[in-house]
Amino acid sequence: MKRGRKPTIDAADITRAAIAIADAEGLAAVSMARVAQEMGNATMALYRHVKSKDELLQLMADAAFEDPPPLPDGEWRARFEVWAKSLLAGIRKRPWFLQIPLNGPPSGPKSLLWFDSALGALDDTPLEPGEKVGVVMSLMTFVHGEAWLNVALTQGFEKDPAQFSREYGQRLREVVDPRRMPALAKIVASGVFDVDDLLDADDMAAEFDFGLHLFLEGVAAHIGGRR
Repeated sequence: MKRGRKPTIDAADITRAAIAIADAEGLAAVSMARVAQEMGNATMALYRHVKSKDELLQLMADAAFEDPPPLPDGEWRARFEVWAKSLLAGIRKRPWFLQIPLNGPPSGPKSLLWFDSALGALDDTPLEPGEKVGVVMSLMTFVHGEAWLNVALTQGFEKDPAQFSREYGQRLREVVDPRRMPALAKIVASGVFDVDDLLDADDMAAEFDFGLHLFLEGVAAHIGGRR
């Protein structure tokens, strides 16, 4: 019995297979050989469409998210809030995205859709084109940083929940010298860290909202100055 020809593949097929592996086992499990094995192809067949693992990782990073959500009608601030929270949700869904090196500004088709969406939120503002780009890139940096912190702390909690309990506040009282760290000592003494769960999901969401509020306040002040 003759074996049939293997189905034709392309870069999109390879990217989807790599993402499935990363979703199931983490980014470390992704290799050209492993993707080829999952697809039932020879490794060299993949190199006809994707030149290297680095290129594959960039394709994965671009394809990691859904299309940006429709933004609400109204002023730029409400639109930015939806955009930022949607991006954060996408990264939390696929935390391996944060392990992929950032090699340059947005250039993939999906990344450019997100970039366009955020820029469009600023259409009715008096900002110059370069200012709009700067604001969007700064917002992207904020969301990525918050997502990295969220994922890193969650992984730390899974390894050692005790370090996120009241023990943390107790340890700080032992090591924080009021003479050398007076500001931190006042915060510790206030009892801010005397809680059972420092990684409470509601608290983390509130902290993200507060950070986003501060960022948007700064943008609003800048726009006010431009007017």
